[in-house]
Amino acid sequence: MIGPTPTEASPIIATIERLLIVFLMPALLAISGPAAAWGTTGHRVTGMIAEEHLSGYARARVQIILGDESLAQASTWADFMRSNPSEFWQKTASPWHYVTVPKGQTYADVGAPPQGDAVTAIDQFSAVLRDPEASLEQQQLALRFVIHAIGDLHQPLHAGNGNDRGGNDFVVTYSGRGANLHWVWDNGLIDKQKLSYTEWVQWLSPQITPEKVVQWWSTDPHQWINESTALRDQLYPENRELGFKYDYQHIATVRTQLSKAGIRLAAYLNHVLAP
Repeated sequence: MIGPTPTEASPIIATIERLLIVFLMPALLAISGPAAAWGTTGHRVTGMIAEEHLSGYARARVQIILGDESLAQASTWADFMRSNPSEFWQKTASPWHYVTVPKGQTYADVGAPPQGDAVTAIDQFSAVLRDPEASLEQQQLALRFVIHAIGDLHQPLHAGNGNDRGGNDFVVTYSGRGANLHWVWDNGLIDKQKLSYTEWVQWLSPQITPEKVVQWWSTDPHQWINESTALRDQLYPENRELGFKYDYQHIATVRTQLSKAGIRLAAYLNHVLAP
């Protein structure tokens, strides 16, 4: 016989595929750059939940700024614009989607880098939203970015440890496909549930009790980041072949973080858009 039979070849092919994942995935990830927090579904869930908890005044201000555009629609705009070739989106705004907090430290310890981060972006754009002289175009940019950045900070790997670009360089296999840990949290865990963002909200909203709203109501990014870094350090698996066991261990965290992000987004907009 010249070569292996199909049955004998299957383990060989599987081994080759695993080797390709291990050696090629880091290069592909370096080319693709950091992923976007939560993906489109997660951000839209956050926006839709927030909309249910806006004050009447904040809701009116949002409508004046965005017109018919919902918070769910606005939530993904900052990621969409990352494909814009302008220097602002390719260089200036690129670091504004995450923070870096080494393990064992807090954001208050390290602060923001010179190029800024998600916290400085929220502060900067909040000032625009409070400025009566800001143009409608400036307010639209500011509001869309604030909506997005608050969602980002509730994805635990967007409070990166400074070693692996928020899990982008942590190569794994997820349900048999090559991936990285950041993608698993942005998209994999959420998309595997096969729910639209409206279905996610229909499932999550009834579980957000008044007691949880009171408990989660916070406008302090430092608190959000402290919670995310505490979670982040528990997400790195020893076995990099992830599947149903990893889903079982962490899907409850995904649900809680999406719900918290929606409540905190409402709290923040009610605060920053107040008269």
